[in-house]
Amino acid sequence: MPGDTTRSAARGHGGLSIGLIAGEPSGDLLGAGLAREIRRFYPDARFYGIGGPAMLAEGVESWAPMERLSIMGIVEVLRHLPGLLELRRELILRFEALRPDVVIGIDSPDFTLGVERRLRARGIPTVHYVSPSIWAWRPGRVHGIGRAADQVLCLLPFEPELYAAHGIPARFVGHPMADSIPDEPDREAARAVLGLELSGGRGEIVALLPGSRMGEVERLGGEFAAAAALIGTRHPGTRFVAAMASAPIRERFAAQLAERAPGLPVALVDGRAREVMAAADVVLLASGTATLEAALLKRPMVVAYRVSPLTSRIVRALRLMRTTRFALPNLLAGEDLVPELMQEAATPERIAAEVGALLRDPARRAELTGRFAVMHAMLRQGADRRAAEAVLDMLGRLPEPLA
Repeated sequence: MPGDTTRSAARGHGGLSIGLIAGEPSGDLLGAGLAREIRRFYPDARFYGIGGPAMLAEGVESWAPMERLSIMGIVEVLRHLPGLLELRRELILRFEALRPDVVIGIDSPDFTLGVERRLRARGIPTVHYVSPSIWAWRPGRVHGIGRAADQVLCLLPFEPELYAAHGIPARFVGHPMADSIPDEPDREAARAVLGLELSGGRGEIVALLPGSRMGEVERLGGEFAAAAALIGTRHPGTRFVAAMASAPIRERFAAQLAERAPGLPVALVDGRAREVMAAADVVLLASGTATLEAALLKRPMVVAYRVSPLTSRIVRALRLMRTTRFALPNLLAGEDLVPELMQEAATPERIAAEVGALLRDPARRAELTGRFAVMHAMLRQGADRRAAEAVLDMLGRLPEPLA
C-alpha cells in the first residue's frame, strides 16, 4: 500500500477531475474521506457533484443541496419524483459536458446507480462506493449494478466474491466505522458523559435502540418497552437507557413506555447512540448498521426487527430475500453469533429471555467481546485510503511507492 513515501513527482500533476454524488450524511463522510485521500496523491485534483458539509469542507464543489436526495419512504419519494428526475437529468448533462476522469456514486443506489449507468454508456468511467445489500435483499440487483459501475467499492469482506461470480470488478476497502472506533471503547467515560453513574444503583445497563425511523419504532418500540418491563422484574436493579434518533421518535417511544412499561425508569437520550451503546452491558436494538456499530464497540446484543405484514408477505411470495441471517455481526461471522428475533419471533417474552440470558452469563459476554475484537481487526483497513487507491488504480493513476 503506498504511503507517505509515494513518488513525490506524481503529486500535484495530472489535472484529475472527479465527480462525486452523495445523498445522505454517511455518504457525505465517505466522500469527504475519499477526496482528502486522493488529494494526498494529487493536491490539485478537482471534485464536484453533490455533497454535504463534510465534502464541502474538503473543497468539493456541490451543485445542489444534498438534502434533495435525502428522501425516505415510498410516499415521500413519489411526491419528490419529478424533482429527482430533473436533478438526475441536470447532473448527467453537466458531467457529460465536463467529462471528468471518473464519477463516483456513494451509496443512495436508487439515485446514484441511474446516473452512473447513463454516464458509463456515454464513455465516462464510473465507480459505485458501498455495495447495496444484494446478499440479503433483491439479489437480482447485481446485474443493474454491473451495467452502472466499472468497479464497486465494498465495505464488507464477503461482498467482492458475490460480484466476481457475475464478472463485476469489486474491491473490499474496509469499513470506515471500524477506523473511527477505538479497540477498547471506554465504558466508564460513556457512562460519565451520559450521567449514568449518578442515575441510582449499580446494576447492569441495558441499552434500547428501537430504530431511527418512525416506522421501525411503531413496529418495535412497544415490544421493546414491554420486554424492558419483564427484564426489570426478573433482574432487579437493571438500568435502562434509550437512544432517540429525533424528537418525534422520543415522543412516540415515551408514550409506548408509559403504556407498556408504566413506572419503569428509562433514561431517554437524544442522539448519542454510540455513547449509549458504549455505556451498556447489553444492547437491544433494531437490525441495521447499528448492529455493526455495537459489535465494534464490543457490546453483546440482541437484535430484533419487524416489517409490515404486507411487506413480509410480498417478500416471501416473490422470494426477494436470500439470507436467513440479517444482523451484520452474524453475516460477518458466518454463524448465529448474536440472537436475531424477526417478525413474529420479536415478542416481549422472547426478547426479554434473550437479554436475560446475556445478563446472567458473563462468560458468554466475554466470549462475544473477543469475537467482536477479531471482527474489528478484519474491518479496520484504512477505508478512506484504500478507496482512494482503488479509484486511482482503476484509472491507471496510482503512483508507485519508492523502491
